[in-house]
Amino acid sequence: MTRTRSLASGLLTLSAAAVLALTSAGGASATPAPSDGKANPSVASITLNAGGAADYWTPERMQSALPGDTLAGKALERGNRSSALLAAKGKPSSTKGTKGKPTIAQSEKPVAHIGKVFFTMGGANYVCSGNAVTSDNSSTVATAGHCVNEGPGAYATNFVFIPAYENGNAPYGKWAADALYAPTQWVSKGDMTYDTGFAVVAPDAKGRLLTDVVGGSDVAFNQPRGLTYTSYGYPAASPFNGETLKSCTGTATDDANNPQFGTQGIPCDMTGGSSGGPWFMGIGSNRAQNSINSYGYNRNPVMYGPYWGSVIEATYADAAAS
Repeated sequence: MTRTRSLASGLLTLSAAAVLALTSAGGASATPAPSDGKANPSVASITLNAGGAADYWTPERMQSALPGDTLAGKALERGNRSSALLAAKGKPSSTKGTKGKPTIAQSEKPVAHIGKVFFTMGGANYVCSGNAVTSDNSSTVATAGHCVNEGPGAYATNFVFIPAYENGNAPYGKWAADALYAPTQWVSKGDMTYDTGFAVVAPDAKGRLLTDVVGGSDVAFNQPRGLTYTSYGYPAASPFNGETLKSCTGTATDDANNPQFGTQGIPCDMTGGSSGGPWFMGIGSNRAQNSINSYGYNRNPVMYGPYWGSVIEATYADAAAS
């Protein structure tokens, strides 16, 4: 079905992420969301104190944030079901550099509803990508599950979404999250099948809601496999620098290395930092979102994203209605 109410990557090196020495943040703290007994058991969530999160993200902290694909690698190291991924070690794959070939990813002008996501997790600062989606609360952002929760492990704090980011500029400001949602299968097991998360952001200083300011994409679930997609993100690992928006377009094919994930891939050499960036059905950024940048294999320029079925739809529905 398609919802029309008006919804890493990078290449998994699986090496340990460098740990940043952080000063004490006055940003968001996480506390378990209260349950009224009616919560969908396939959806996990956390409430955040959004106060101070935007101020936490100074230009220096944004510049030094680690690409979020290292978190997907850590989830695999904690016992995910893939052996092929663990064997796929080596230098990050890009068609640019060693033989001077052009990259697959194309440069794009900023898109108002697509942006960068910054957050703290496990004592380090990270960067991913995200997209504002249509929702009842007008405040929902789609991203990767590993940009919301360690899978399994801690939730993100200091979580902000910066729409239309470019070269350090935040034309629509920094939107701090006050709640995070992810499938229980991701939060409890780090299952790559469900590597999608949603953030609900607080109003800005003027009391405005996110999609009232930047717009939002429709979302689609339970769609046919093998569609043509356009993927967007802010790849930060070499040969990219994370400062501008990139895109890839292609026809999706199943992941033959790990078919148990049920994921699909399109030709793309975007690297870490593009995690959580949106996949749109068709060409361009004005279509319905139907997946996110999740993971890739070294020396293989293909980006994989989870199939958005009923579990991810339920996660979106809970976030959008909060």
